[in-house]
Amino acid sequence: MTDTHSHIFLPEFDQDREAVLDRASQMGVNRIFMPNVDSSTAESLLAAAVAYPGRCFPMMGLHPTSVGKDFEKELRIADKYLSDYTFYGIGEVGIDLYWDKTWQEQQEEAFRIQLEWAHARNLPVIIHVRNSYEETMRILRDAALPGLKGIFHCFTGTLSQAHEVTGMGFHLGIGGVATFKNGGLDQLLPHVDPKWIVLETDSPYLAPVPHRGKRNEPSYLPLIASRVADLLSTSPLHISELSTLNSKLLFGV
Repeated sequence: MTDTHSHIFLPEFDQDREAVLDRASQMGVNRIFMPNVDSSTAESLLAAAVAYPGRCFPMMGLHPTSVGKDFEKELRIADKYLSDYTFYGIGEVGIDLYWDKTWQEQQEEAFRIQLEWAHARNLPVIIHVRNSYEETMRILRDAALPGLKGIFHCFTGTLSQAHEVTGMGFHLGIGGVATFKNGGLDQLLPHVDPKWIVLETDSPYLAPVPHRGKRNEPSYLPLIASRVADLLSTSPLHISELSTLNSKLLFGV
């Protein structure tokens, strides 16, 4: 199985990272894609990739909630990392207007720049969208970057939005919200072509039921696969295999 979005490199896992990855392997989760946050997390991201080659795949980017007055410096640092190391995607990038709109203009500019990075390097982009769907789509349309691909991380939009996103060639990252009683994904997943679905945990955040509210980890991915399988009237094994195939086609590894 493939977890397309886990922050396994964050301090929340410093005390038991090895055990967490062992549990993931025992549950069949043997591929983990790791989106960066900002310059403060880049070294721990790379350390995890070096420690677990072939299991933990690093991606580089500047998270929208880390965008502030020094965002241009942050982008220069991320760009330098991209030049010096191998990464499998650009992320986590995007627009987050849930907590604060103070830096919206800067978030949008950082998003545009990082979309161009992804296009120039032919890498998938991992897009964070929170209270910002229209803004995100406007920037994607205006950018008009042919062949751009990626994942709308933690997708929780409407069916029409899902069709719009997949129509542009982007995958839907489906995580713990799929297991929530009022998550809303039961209304749209049965109507989405499964070739656009990839599974993710977003660990240590958004743990699925019955672990909701606790630290999330990649070993919980089968719980998400099981729920998605129920919604699509198929088997967890089929969904797991399909998601992994989709991720291989997307990331090229």
